[in-house]
Amino acid sequence: MQVHIETDNHVEGRQALIEHVEGVIRDAVDRYEGRVTHVEAHLGDMNSGEKSGADDMRCLLEARVAGLKNIAVKHQAESLHMAIEGAAGKLTNALDSALGKLHDRERRHAGTGELSADAARELDDDAPPVN
Repeated sequence: MQVHIETDNHVEGRQALIEHVEGVIRDAVDRYEGRVTHVEAHLGDMNSGEKSGADDMRCLLEARVAGLKNIAVKHQAESLHMAIEGAAGKLTNALDSALGKLHDRERRHAGTGELSADAARELDDDAPPVN
């Protein structure tokens, strides 16, 4: 899985920050490593670095998942680390939901309900016409 990190002009892209973000992302998607092919992290300061305030740091994560549309989540917090942790938690929940639904659809598709309907149609086709 590839991890790509982008920052705006107001966030310093130090190596320690990059390593932290990569570690948090890998922990968040660890269960789905075979399905998640790429994660992009966009880090930014919503107040342009000129002033600080509540929830002015933002982390947007976009995961590319095999067989699904991209999944994007964002979290804003007072610090960059809190925004990263919050977005990672949201990404885990979104992956749980999306891949869980996909798994359910795949399971139901080959389930007995659909097979029974197909078998019933075949039986109807073979039955003698009713007068």
